[in-house]
Amino acid sequence: MTASFETAELDLGTQAVLESWIDYNGHMNVAYYVMAFDHGVDQFMHQMGVTPQYLEREKSSTFTLEMHINYLRELRLGDPIRLTCQLLNVDSKRVHYFLRMFHSGEGYLAATSEQMMIHVDLESRRSSPFLPAISETLSHMMAAHRPLPCPDQAGRIMSIRHK
Repeated sequence: MTASFETAELDLGTQAVLESWIDYNGHMNVAYYVMAFDHGVDQFMHQMGVTPQYLEREKSSTFTLEMHINYLRELRLGDPIRLTCQLLNVDSKRVHYFLRMFHSGEGYLAATSEQMMIHVDLESRRSSPFLPAISETLSHMMAAHRPLPCPDQAGRIMSIRHK
């Protein structure tokens, strides 16, 4: 997991589907997709500078405001997965980003997660601006990601279409 974000989506590392993640259908349960994405978000936070040391020193962190998941293909026991992150937008307090989960052995896109996080002062429990160093890192990441195409699943609205 490198901090290089110069030309592509952020690499958020690899994981493997564990036995405890398998449901009665014989594939990865929906709750564990959320958990796997959350492990990736931990890596993203580290890359932007929001580390455990930052939390302790600054008494600030990020909270997830919203999340949309698309389940595209099954993952099964032992499947290797790789996560990436593309920033879609950033402001002084929020980051709108898009995670992709790939089967790293076969290369297919298994799931996506569009999320919005907000920076929070942990003592007041209110939103607060990112510190300048974090804002600068996010600005560099956003500049690198701005030319990337918007993901097909981003901004989707859930509905049943009637003819």
